[in-house]
Amino acid sequence: MKTNSKTGILTVVSGFSGAGKGTIMNRLSEKYPDTYALSISATTRAPRPGETHGKEYFFVSEEEFQSMIDNHALLEYAQYVNHYYGTPEAYVKQQSEAGKDVILEIEIQGALKVKEARPDTLLLFVTPPGAEELKNRLTERGTETEDVIRSRLSRAWQEAQGVEAYDYLIINDDLETCVEQVHTMIQNEHARVARNHALIERIRTELKGFAKGE
Repeated sequence: MKTNSKTGILTVVSGFSGAGKGTIMNRLSEKYPDTYALSISATTRAPRPGETHGKEYFFVSEEEFQSMIDNHALLEYAQYVNHYYGTPEAYVKQQSEAGKDVILEIEIQGALKVKEARPDTLLLFVTPPGAEELKNRLTERGTETEDVIRSRLSRAWQEAQGVEAYDYLIINDDLETCVEQVHTMIQNEHARVARNHALIERIRTELKGFAKGE
């Protein structure tokens, strides 16, 4: 429960492919719908069957996306397979000011860009208990070839080199336990002194009045 902060906290969740970060985020928002908002990215790719504008993504044209870049309206953006993906700052701000803790799922490079733009961002990195477990999860999906799995494991090794940039490491062994750990970490951030300067100053002012006998 947030008692010291009216503004929501922006949390970036990254992790290896197959670590379960998306599952954690969805379960967290299901369990605490009034507490969290999952950030929605803007993209220039076309909607896939079943996808809705403003739900899975904000679907925009390349011209609109370029305008967002030019107007510094994105916290971060990147290009993948000839399409742009980015995080609209306005949506994050709107949800945060409404008191929601906003969670954003992006890769390390994007996470560091967000941290640079918003130094108060909380960075969480999700990993399974070990590399063998990661390989098993990728294999058990049954949706990818051996070559793709090897590629994802190779990429995971590269991503592992940047874990020290994160605030907390989340070991996803048991989903419900993991979800509660993430929830506790984010909510504890609301009590951090650095996030409560306005409250501290108000209390100081009130105490000064008492000290003067007012």
